Amino acid sequence: PELKSIQRPSTTVSCMKFNRGLVRRWLSIASIMSSTMSTSAFGATAGEAAIQAQAFVNRFNDAYATKHHAFEEQFWGTKMALASTDEKPFSAELLSKTKQEMESLLADEEKLKEAKSLRSSLVEDGGASSQSDLIKALDIIIRTGDVYIMTGDAKSIREQTTQIESNLEKARNEMELGYTKPDGVFEIASSVALRNLMRTSNEESIRKAAYEGLRSIGPFVCSHGFVDIVKNRNKMAKQLGFVDYYDYKVTNAEGFNKARLFEILDGLEKGTKPLMEEGRKELQRRFGDDALHPWNTGYMMAGSVVKKMDPYFPFSKSVERYMQSFAALQISYSGATMNLDLLDRPKKYSNGFCHWPVPSWKKPDGTWQPSVTNFTSLADPTAVGSGITALTTLMHEAGHAAHFANVKQPSPLNSQERAPTSVAYAENQSMFLDSIVGDAAWRAKYALNEEGAQIPFDIIEEEIRATHPFAVFQLRAMLAVSYFEKALYELPEEEVTSERIQSLADEIEESIQGGFSARPMLSVPHIVSDEASCYYQGYTLAEMSVHQTRKYFKEKYGYIVDNPNVGPTLSKAYWECGNSRPFLEIVKELTGTDLSGEAWTNALKETVEDKIKSEKKEYDDMLVKLAKEGEEKDECNDIDLDMVVRFVDGDTLISDSSVVEGGLLGACKEFEKFVADRVAAAKES
Repeated sequence: PELKSIQRPSTTVSCMKFNRGLVRRWLSIASIMSSTMSTSAFGATAGEAAIQAQAFVNRFNDAYATKHHAFEEQFWGTKMALASTDEKPFSAELLSKTKQEMESLLADEEKLKEAKSLRSSLVEDGGASSQSDLIKALDIIIRTGDVYIMTGDAKSIREQTTQIESNLEKARNEMELGYTKPDGVFEIASSVALRNLMRTSNEESIRKAAYEGLRSIGPFVCSHGFVDIVKNRNKMAKQLGFVDYYDYKVTNAEGFNKARLFEILDGLEKGTKPLMEEGRKELQRRFGDDALHPWNTGYMMAGSVVKKMDPYFPFSKSVERYMQSFAALQISYSGATMNLDLLDRPKKYSNGFCHWPVPSWKKPDGTWQPSVTNFTSLADPTAVGSGITALTTLMHEAGHAAHFANVKQPSPLNSQERAPTSVAYAENQSMFLDSIVGDAAWRAKYALNEEGAQIPFDIIEEEIRATHPFAVFQLRAMLAVSYFEKALYELPEEEVTSERIQSLADEIEESIQGGFSARPMLSVPHIVSDEASCYYQGYTLAEMSVHQTRKYFKEKYGYIVDNPNVGPTLSKAYWECGNSRPFLEIVKELTGTDLSGEAWTNALKETVEDKIKSEKKEYDDMLVKLAKEGEEKDECNDIDLDMVVRFVDGDTLISDSSVVEGGLLGACKEFEKFVADRVAAAKES
């Protein structure tokens, strides 16, 4: 309800003139202590405002949680290609409808106006926790509303675009993707399977066919609505007063505009271009001109060593290894439930992701709402190299899940991944945790074959020699997506055609990566997806922070792997605040320095010999630690992550740690058996 003006008694005015400090203290107490409200008309007004504000916040939070859940159910059901039934229907239309309903709440001008009015009526001084949480809740409602408010024709353009996006996503999920074998037979394969073939197949004809399969995604999406999506996104952004859609997305997510972003990225691009050029020359020197073909690059760098590493990263053990590793870091999921759909299958969405149908948050009565997480990857346990890929994806998405399970703020809006949550902030957590898989110390303990033997350091050294001179390629691939989307949304509308979009993608790959990319630009699913479009700069900024945060832990403690200080530190410094604090601020507060690319660039400049030396020391130190502790390196009988895990495969429930004997490890064993049965069936066929 709207606040009504109350005539204040003249005696109160006299008090204010006589002693303003006393009145301020009185007002602060009165606003949070209902027992004193009746003693003063002035105090009652402040208390009334707090009561009205809390009632508004409660209604808004509940409404958002309901609409958010409805949308996320459709998102999961359509992306995972679940069976649609009368009791639980899934469709592109319902996905679009629930998304619009959620966004309509966030873009409700009357509710935003009411939130701002209530916020201005509250008195902040006094610092009581209940008042502080109420102010925080109103602030995030206002920040989110300011992002979603649509004026003029922008709202109708947005609704039209959402429907086109839903139709395109459905078509892309149903696309018959794959490659043509030398004998002319077409083999169906997901984008993840195609990229894996390019890294591991001994036959160049297969690798090239897999690349061409990935290239086919570009013409497909451009002919199924992406051209209109680009035009509409720009129209909407310009209606709202932004330069273009990229400017709109980055400003809402990061709090600074496109021009400021590319001041940062331009410095990184210029500073690492010589490293990229030298890397390509080195690749050419080692393997000849053919190594520069996009279907050969990954294989030439690491194809043979990937096969040597493969036995030490069995996919069936990947979940158990991730859980053991996180438990050793003292990471807690604060009572969360996770649904894991990890195996590749036809019509399943072609990229890993982690979403939260139920965000974590702290309710006004003090009760805790644990998160519910939907978490997917596309592992093929029969493919060489699938184990390490799946494990890295697990560590990444599980990092997201741990982060968003520990946001301890007074609204679910503080713990959701869309704007105004910083993309860089969200990706920093997951990328820090997946980086640990590459550490020799981690591999000394967790990279074990089926017999429990550790990966020899000789293989780790071979991988370093094979890949470190080319590590800059990953940075340049990240930059390329951002520069492509910048150029895409800067195209004049008449130039936004299928042909121009595809040629622009090729131009950016050649300019930023030095040649065509092994992951063709338009096969990157983020570019097409609404919530992930103009998102990749977040990975780049996050990787800067990852190296800076790793440097902090190594300088303070000397190590990262199995460091029990890591989980509590990340939780306190990065996770609990959610999106209530700026990303750049919390990075500086933890690490002591402003965010920069210095630590990342220094890591890329490290010589091969120096890297081998430092990794060998960490590997040996872990062996000494394991021997001292007398650990059974392939078993862990006590995993406590404070969560429930449900393994699913589409509509099939594989195991549930809340009911299976043995808890988390028992569920892992059932999942391991499910994978073994699938591998056996694949071999028979």
